[in-house]
Amino acid sequence: MNNHYLKTKNFLQELKVNIVKEDENDGIFVIEKESFGIKNLIVGVASPIVILEQFIFKINQSNETIFKELLKKNRDIVHGAFVLDDSGERVIFRDTLQLENLDLNELEASLNSLSLLLSEYSDQIIAFSKY
Repeated sequence: MNNHYLKTKNFLQELKVNIVKEDENDGIFVIEKESFGIKNLIVGVASPIVILEQFIFKINQSNETIFKELLKKNRDIVHGAFVLDDSGERVIFRDTLQLENLDLNELEASLNSLSLLLSEYSDQIIAFSKY
């Protein structure tokens, strides 16, 4: 895992993200890139995959309309998807990539996908978070 962890860290540094926290033993990075709208994105190196998770908003009450709209939007997202956490109360952007052949372009594409999603869909996200 150490090799994958270092490879991922090098890619994150090349992408000029701010590594806020890291824990090599757990294979975790918390990163930010304000210009992309990314804050407290968790990057987990868990062989054979790397997992990217960004908290988007909390659901105050279950709403079928919100869930339908999020599922529809998933179809448009290039990399990753909206998911619910285990509690079913938090909407998260999640993407997984294979570590074995992970390259800089692939990781960058996932970050770009999240950034694009946040910029294009921000009004709807804000509206959903107020329910």
